[in-house]
This record gives sequence, structure tokens and C-alpha cells, in this order.
Amino acid sequence: MSEKVEYIDKILEISSSYLKETFPSQERFDEFLRSVSVLRGQEDIQRIICLFTQIYIDFVKQDFQNQYTNTNKQLVDFLENKDDGIKIIWGNCLDALRGMKSESMHLMVTSPPYYNAREYSQWKNLNDYLKDMRLIIRESYRVLDNHRVFVFNVGDIFDNDNISTTSTWGKRRIPLGAYFTQIFEEEGFTFVDNFIWDKGEVQSERHKNGNKPFPFYQYPMNCYEHILIFHKHRKDATRYPCPVCGCLKVNGNAYSEIGLKSWECKNLECFERSKANRGKRFTLKTIMTQGRQENKFAIEKDFIQKWRRDIIKINPVIKINSKGENTLGHTAPFPIDIPEFAIKMFSYPGDVVLDPFGGSFTSVIAAKQLGRIGVGIELNKDMFGKSSMQNLKKALQPQIFNASKMTISEINLL
Repeated sequence: MSEKVEYIDKILEISSSYLKETFPSQERFDEFLRSVSVLRGQEDIQRIICLFTQIYIDFVKQDFQNQYTNTNKQLVDFLENKDDGIKIIWGNCLDALRGMKSESMHLMVTSPPYYNAREYSQWKNLNDYLKDMRLIIRESYRVLDNHRVFVFNVGDIFDNDNISTTSTWGKRRIPLGAYFTQIFEEEGFTFVDNFIWDKGEVQSERHKNGNKPFPFYQYPMNCYEHILIFHKHRKDATRYPCPVCGCLKVNGNAYSEIGLKSWECKNLECFERSKANRGKRFTLKTIMTQGRQENKFAIEKDFIQKWRRDIIKINPVIKINSKGENTLGHTAPFPIDIPEFAIKMFSYPGDVVLDPFGGSFTSVIAAKQLGRIGVGIELNKDMFGKSSMQNLKKALQPQIFNASKMTISEINLL
């Protein structure tokens, strides 16, 4: 009676030559083989395929991450420390981003400091502002995991760009949404959607020019902001396992969209073949998305309905109480609806969600409440530190059933 062939050994036999291409170092190849050896004895073939694929993807990612050598070990250790809380980084977000591992964040969502709109966000001119933002977006592209999403909330403003003149007549409408879209695309991101956040009826009357009801004297008040959606699709020629049979006997296919490499299984023993005997077609993105289509990850129907249209009405955050006090300690908080939308639509439980402009840490609060790991970076510890930490504890406490396990970890890079 012949000995039963382990399915993992079958995968390795078919995939051996391709594995050696991916891991040309004998030491690395042997390390991979040791890692997947734990799958021997498994009876569930589908589970073997899923675990083999995940181990393979993790190894490929580690090799890619090791190409970047400027990480901050203290910061990386802080971010990789396993706990049930959230992580706050006090420091310049560009420095913090530069210290992170490549493709270590699963989702990014933020609202940047608007050009010269607050006392803590002042630049000499618009060009300097956009240069600084470009550097941050460039590092964000490196830090964000491949085939993941950046949700970016920004509003157009009325101000002086201080490029041609600093006089009051230099004030104009500055289309920050348009400028940021161009920068994101130039730095490698793909523009996907622009949700319009309708902030409701404006209170000001200054735009009406009531004493001059004539042509050229009328203009609208700004009552909306952009919620821009960008995808990251870094071109990756690495061969990935067929999600049906787990084998690496696949051929490269056409790109299914910009930067998204498609593959087709060439294993004739694969469990899924078309009528024309064609193998499964897939991408790394479909491995990620289609492999987790379970009821427990389904988004509520009413939430999908809420975001069905690309114009959505959300009331701005009320931060001033009846006594004229700022209850949040931040002059420009954004509503929790925006990070909640980003987190539910573009991440899974356990994913790491980064807000590079933490502010009042609305994003990390939403991440924690939705079962993700929230990471926030904030420069102005002296200005927002005390009130922000109080808000965090206040907002999170009702969500924590075992308070002894809840932590708010901090690292100071200032």
C-alpha cells in the first residue's frame, strides 16, 4: 500500500523551481521550507493552500521590506509590539514615516493641516506647503501596503498663496483638492473617487453683498470638502500562488489595472479549470479581497446605503460648548464618520490604520472601536497632548469590556 502523499509536498514539488527563483539564497529557501513544514499532517486542503499562500506572501514582503535600510528600530519595535490598545507617536510625521518599515500599514486616513488656516499650520507660501505635503505623500506611498487605500479629506480654502503678492488683493480660492490629487498621482497613487462632504447650511452672510445685487458681485460660500480615495498599486512582478491549488506554476497575464499584475494558473491538476481548460486568473489584490469574503466581514447594508452616493451630508464636529469652551482641545477636528467609512470599506479587523496628522486622534478612536489597530502621529504635543489623551480615554472607555487589557501606548520622537 503506497504512502499517502501530503498535499503540501505536492505544492512544493510543482512549485520548487519557482520558489528558487523567488528565494535565490539557499539559506532563505531553506528557511521558507522550514516555515511551511508545519503544514504537514493537515487534512484540510483549503486550509493548507491558505496558510501556504500567507506564509509565502509574508516572506516576499519581508524581503521587500529589507531593501529599505533607514528604519528607526525603536519606532519599529514600538509599532510591532503586540497589545490591545492604540499607538500614539509624538513627532514630525515625515520623520516618523521615514522610520517605518515599507508597506507596514494597511490603511491610511487623514485630514492634513490646511495651508495657513490655523495658528499651528503656517507656511511662507503655498509652494512651500505643497512641497512639504509632497514629501509626506511620497513616504506614505512607501509605508502603505501594496494594493491598499489612502482616504484623504481636504477642503479648498480662500487665502493668499503669497507667491505673486502678499497684499490683501492676492487672496483667492485655492483648490487644494485639485493640487493634492495631482501630487498623489505624481507620487505613484491612483485616483479612484472624490466624495463630496456636504457640511450643511452655512451660517455666514458675508458672501451675499446685499447692497450690491448685481452681476459679478455674487459668489457662493464654501459648504463642502473633498474625501479623496487613492489606491496604491506598486508594480510587482513577483509570482504568487494560485488561490485555488496553491501552486506557483502560473504565467503572467495582462495588467488588470494600472500597476496591478494579473496571473493565470498553468497547473493542469488545479481544482478549477474553465471549459476551454484555462486556469484561474487572479492578482495579489484578489487573493487579499476574495479570500476573506465571509459573513463575519460583511459591511452592514444600511452603512453601504449611507455611502451609496458620492455626495454625503455630514454635520461638522461641534467643539465649542455653551460656555464657549473648546471641549476637544483641537481647533479643526474632523467627524468620526470619515475614518469610520474608510475603516469599514477598506480594511479588515486586525489591520493597522495610520493617521499621519493625528490631531484629536479621531481616526485611531474609530480604528480601535472597529477592532483595528490605530496609529496616530501628531507634532503638537504641547498644544494638543493633554486634551487629546483625555479625549482618547474618554472615547474608548465605553468600548472596552476588559479595561485592564486596554492600553494607550506613546512614543516621543520630538
